[in-house]
Amino acid sequence: MAIPLIYSVRSLRLRWVSSVVAVLGIAGTVGVFVAMLSLARGFKATLVGSGSAQNAMVRRGGSSSEMESVITRDSARIVLDAPGVARGPGGPLGSPEVVVIAPFPLKQSGTDANVQVRGVSPAVFEVRSNAKMYAGRFLQPGLNELVVGRNVVSSYSGLGLGQTVRFGGGNWTVVGVFDAGGSAFDSEVWCDATVLNQVYQRPANLLQSVTVRLESPAAFQQFKDALTADPRLNVTVDREVDYYDKQSRQLTTLITVLGSIIGLVMGIGAVFGALNTMYSAVAERAREIATLRALGFGVSSVVTSFLFEAICIALAGGALGCVGVLPLNGLTTGGMNWQTFSHLAFAFRITPPLLGAGMAFALLMGLAGGVPPAIRAARAQVVVALREL
Repeated sequence: MAIPLIYSVRSLRLRWVSSVVAVLGIAGTVGVFVAMLSLARGFKATLVGSGSAQNAMVRRGGSSSEMESVITRDSARIVLDAPGVARGPGGPLGSPEVVVIAPFPLKQSGTDANVQVRGVSPAVFEVRSNAKMYAGRFLQPGLNELVVGRNVVSSYSGLGLGQTVRFGGGNWTVVGVFDAGGSAFDSEVWCDATVLNQVYQRPANLLQSVTVRLESPAAFQQFKDALTADPRLNVTVDREVDYYDKQSRQLTTLITVLGSIIGLVMGIGAVFGALNTMYSAVAERAREIATLRALGFGVSSVVTSFLFEAICIALAGGALGCVGVLPLNGLTTGGMNWQTFSHLAFAFRITPPLLGAGMAFALLMGLAGGVPPAIRAARAQVVVALREL
């Protein structure tokens, strides 16, 4: 015979103060847990969203990032002429690029942050179809002109449309703003690759990467095989989306580990809160439990009743924590990309699977806090408790 669920609900209402404390403890833990995971998810989504399965990136063999790579212009020409590269009216769709880091003051704090400045070719928008001009115009090759991502305009001083800024020993004019769909490119500054080499007094024939548009995603293997088999080249070839996925792993792993540790520590506190609530209920209701047992309710019924109460507290706390963290979704923040040592703007990304993980974490805390008291209640000595009536 099962104990009616309404009995458990009324018991929670009678002990509403301790129940609310337990709910708030679980809610805070779930909120922090989901927020940290959404931070990692947002960073990863921003970087991975920068790549396309139809694009391939070519770097020096053995280099893990563009910053470590060097490719000559002669090698870049071989890459652009490789089989599998898409062609447009102006020739192969590829962008030989140079990357440097330059400090610019953040609007919010006034302190300098590293911004990735990318020297590009005129074909860059044909190669990276996720980027398009948002305001102003594209830069003219051979001039000290910049186009900047939308996040750059909102994050840094001196990089608004029409403004002039000095870095690398040269004066540059911002002539346009581009929108890269929330990807990492929105945190970059683009200029002409040849001019960037000149301003930084680099050899004119050296680049750092070549990104090409393939005829189709299926053409990648043909393109890679042709380059790796060419004795004139020593290159690493990745799908662009895979390259940015690798770039995201270090910080994503760090945030996830830290978030899990913080969630575990807070979770232990929340479990103790639930234990305290449920043990108090057992102590206060010893005679009630004995009476229920005397009326024919079995051990399993008592255990189920107390577990139901603990699960109700956990689910209420989990739901409150998930709802409380929802306003963070889409909120833009920034952090250092340790692979490129540049500042990257990205948004919290709260997804249904993350909310589900938060509810599962809450349920786990509820069970951890409810099982021991439920077992204690089931083991109560019926005769002893009834004598106290």
